[in-house]
Amino acid sequence: MILIFGGTTEGRIAAETCDTAGKPFYYSTKGETQEINLINGLRLTGAMTSSEIATFCVANDIRCVIDAAHPFAENLHKSLAEAERTCQELNHKITVIRMMRSFAKTDVRAIWCDTYSDAVKKMEDSGVKRLLALTGVNTMEKLKLFWSRHVTFFRILNRKESIDIAKKLCFPSENIIFFNDDVTLPTTEDESELMRRLNVDAIITKESGESGGFRTKVEAAAQSGIMTFVIRRPSPPDSFVQVTGRHTLRRAIEHYLPDFFPLRTGLTTGACATAATKAALLALLSSDTSESVSFALPDGETLTIPILSTTTGPSYAESAVKKESGDDPDVTNGCIIRSRVSRGTHGIRFLQGTGVGTVTLPGLGIEVGEPAINTTPRKMITEAIRELSDEDFDITISVEDGENLAKHTFNPRVGVIGGISIIGTSGIIHPLSNEAFKDSIKREIEVAKAIGCKEIAFTSGKKSEDILRESKDIRCIHHGNFIGETLKYAFDQGFRDVTLAIMIGKAVKLAEGHLDTHSHKATMNKSFMKETALSHGCSQAACDVIDGITLARELWSRLEKDDLRLFIDAITQKCRRHCETVFPEGNLTVVVIKER
Repeated sequence: MILIFGGTTEGRIAAETCDTAGKPFYYSTKGETQEINLINGLRLTGAMTSSEIATFCVANDIRCVIDAAHPFAENLHKSLAEAERTCQELNHKITVIRMMRSFAKTDVRAIWCDTYSDAVKKMEDSGVKRLLALTGVNTMEKLKLFWSRHVTFFRILNRKESIDIAKKLCFPSENIIFFNDDVTLPTTEDESELMRRLNVDAIITKESGESGGFRTKVEAAAQSGIMTFVIRRPSPPDSFVQVTGRHTLRRAIEHYLPDFFPLRTGLTTGACATAATKAALLALLSSDTSESVSFALPDGETLTIPILSTTTGPSYAESAVKKESGDDPDVTNGCIIRSRVSRGTHGIRFLQGTGVGTVTLPGLGIEVGEPAINTTPRKMITEAIRELSDEDFDITISVEDGENLAKHTFNPRVGVIGGISIIGTSGIIHPLSNEAFKDSIKREIEVAKAIGCKEIAFTSGKKSEDILRESKDIRCIHHGNFIGETLKYAFDQGFRDVTLAIMIGKAVKLAEGHLDTHSHKATMNKSFMKETALSHGCSQAACDVIDGITLARELWSRLEKDDLRLFIDAITQKCRRHCETVFPEGNLTVVVIKER
């Protein structure tokens, strides 16, 4: 059983993640102001002491506690650490997972303070006379020494309890600025306008992270030409397991509570290659042979992966990672991925090691002759390297027994020979092609309905989601290959406004009538594609192009402009027509996504 302490954006994410498991859990907040819709979660309200938390955990067989509270909820963090120790003494082990916010790098434009008394001294030493405090009503007493001597405006929530605190401290009511927490965070322009209107010469804020609008406040102060004082966030207790988003939270739950989710997620070959590269580079630069390394996933989460081994030579270092695919039926599960890093002279170069294939045909987004290391892994590896050094390096990725493994993949059909591809758009593998994955889709649809979404989008994966989100702010759910079942369930749940974002490879299969686009059930049918092209006004040259492609994505660059427009329109119409068999009413928008 899981107990979440929420009340924040991170709390919502934690609850949504747990809801997709289809099992009960508890969601606790100090007050009742946060509106949250739970499918399987049981809502608790009211503050709990450390002993109450420990008693509740033992009585309800709680084995995993997720601390998703505000970074500055120090009393709760302390109580959870004490409850963790108490449960240990009672032979009831619990694991506390701290869900961290995304924090920007330390901004050199700000004046950083360790405590509020430190901030008061620094503000007075800097000659601050008019201050806007954005630290919340609970910090009003901590800053009283300053506001009792200097003009200070406090922005607080428009709640009775907040107003009562201000009255009790005799804070001047005319200097209170109300901010309702039921609206979106102010923009940089909103914050700048407030600072100019109040004519302040400084603001003070907390290191509250991206979801707390920290960057917006600092940017606004910089634009307004005023000083920013920042209270550093407290560090969580050492015993807490730290995660930074929904992917890493789920993986932590899978580790500490293995039976909670029906299927385990895995790691892409790209994530494993990134971890191996970073470990090797650390060894090359500093002789540090780490047991694990952390790096950023494409969505900004920080993932930590164990390192199997590291060896060093005169001018290189090499590290190995064991690939784990969770419950996804992946032929690379358990294989060893190595990265050898040596100093180079031409920036960051990717060289081919044994077991990694060579690209022999166009259309994969990689130059012919290059090692089959896809764009996203190259970017992850490059960013991990640049965190440590600006020097030039040669990176050689190899995969143990990769040439034999490749025989069980579709690599030879797309022109990758001699080994496997290093792939992955998110770094995380979500199990596909089984009933449990279909169940997870259903639960995500149920979550979307429960939180009040009127419009949702279905995408085949992270890449199509990211591209769609650039033009449309919408909740996205990955359908994998199960387009028909996903749309049908959404319709059954009452959704009537749906966007289906689909890559062209799956689109041509769907257009032919395959509502399940798995490669074992449907393949790219060139005869169908040519017939569609000709019947919708494309030239004969378009058919010649279709005959010559290896992957459908090549059509984006090889078809003439008019032929491409006519063909995509035709495919889109056919996709919509087949989708209407399972989504018969409502607004269904089909978008064929152009891969970059």
